[in-house]
Amino acid sequence: MTSSLETAQHPENLRRVAIEPVSRVEGHGKVTILLDENNQVEQVRLHIVEFRGFEKFIEGRPYWEVPVMVQRLCGICPVSHNLAAAKALDLIAGAKQITPTAEKIRRLMHYGQMLQSHALHMYHLCSPDLLFGFDSEVGMRNIVGVAQKYPDAAKRGILLRKFGQEVIRITSGKRVHGTGAIPGGVNKSVTPEERAFLKKDIDDIIAWSVESVRMVKDLHRANPALYDVFGRFRSGMMSLTAPDGGLDFYDGSLRVRDADGKMLFDGYDVQQYESLIQEEVKPWSYMKFPYLKSIGAQDGWYRVGPLSRIQNCDFIGTPLAELERQEFIAYTEGPMHAPLGYHWTRMIEVLHAAETIRDLLDDPDILGHDLVVKGPRGYEGVGMIEAPRGTLIHHYEVDDNDLVTMCNLIVSTTHNNQAMNEAIRTVARQYLSGNEITEGLLNHVEVAIRAFDPCLSCATHALGKMPLTAELVDVQGKVVHSLSRD
Repeated sequence: MTSSLETAQHPENLRRVAIEPVSRVEGHGKVTILLDENNQVEQVRLHIVEFRGFEKFIEGRPYWEVPVMVQRLCGICPVSHNLAAAKALDLIAGAKQITPTAEKIRRLMHYGQMLQSHALHMYHLCSPDLLFGFDSEVGMRNIVGVAQKYPDAAKRGILLRKFGQEVIRITSGKRVHGTGAIPGGVNKSVTPEERAFLKKDIDDIIAWSVESVRMVKDLHRANPALYDVFGRFRSGMMSLTAPDGGLDFYDGSLRVRDADGKMLFDGYDVQQYESLIQEEVKPWSYMKFPYLKSIGAQDGWYRVGPLSRIQNCDFIGTPLAELERQEFIAYTEGPMHAPLGYHWTRMIEVLHAAETIRDLLDDPDILGHDLVVKGPRGYEGVGMIEAPRGTLIHHYEVDDNDLVTMCNLIVSTTHNNQAMNEAIRTVARQYLSGNEITEGLLNHVEVAIRAFDPCLSCATHALGKMPLTAELVDVQGKVVHSLSRD
């Protein structure tokens, strides 16, 4: 899985095309494409241009504030950060094992988050490209256009997300930036009335999830020359799996396969992730580039998220989603490496989330009131979950005064950084090289990025690494003075 670490020769002689900002993603980023005189692609890069700095300003805060603070990384996946931080800080609060009720409420919250985030991404951000075509008229290529031409699909997307948000509200207190998960457990129980409120719609949610899977797999079968080839590149895959090898979004150990599907690591303790993963910094992006230490930066990068999880696990523990997983695996006949495969696997995960929510609502523990555990004080903890976009790592150290002294976050989109760059390079060379550049062709590059469902806000933590160049230009456009910081 060698990466194409490209460096353009004589970039001053090349034409620069920029996609700025990348649209229909969370956060701010841009793509730069360098073309020669024949419109052949020489270089393509995804730049993350915003800086958040959470790893630094969390330092010095009381650790119990952190699960609420880190949610402000994002308005789409705050639950994921709340849970990952709480899991890490469980170890500092001395809760090596939280109560069954607390864990099941956390899982209910998490699976509600998976449902709403995946539905938002598919129906609001990606379905305009998939239903209308990548080159379609830009005025229709949005959720309003989908609602006009495909009202049933738009309604499904809205109601699936609404239900997921209601699950989050009931388990965390608010639809966005709730406070449900705390070190040692949760701070809110589920009442019988709240459970009944969710149960009355769950059968419809499962039916709409089945229809969502059908929609995407029909697109694959109708046009395999596009869906199975677009932006395809080979890479390894990483995700959490349960002890029995099943799909698990909330807990487990790390599993990594190579591009051929061969197992590289299995059962890897999440508390030891630093011995597995290294992060590299490059001067043209605020987002870091993780890779497997044992393989090295050149070949050791990988991808995470639904496409990795569905192919990495041995089975899914809910029956309808497992049937869909088996159909996907049979269709691919080997690892699926095309980025558009993310959409198919993402909808399988929506179905699994809906089935799991139904099962959790039927579990008597969900109505329990034993919510918090405390034990011998710790000083370090790692919390890891599978967020909608992929593996999410929160790592904290605290001192005797309960103040955070170190924070390291490796978010899902960061894991996918090199993979996204590989995807846009492949697409640019497939579709842009030798052609006159149009909006539709540039949208092909954005389609490749959107397949990963990137959260660019979450992923920007590198500090003091971005070079800066300031130029003073006269009225004729001549640079009269330049100042650079490497």
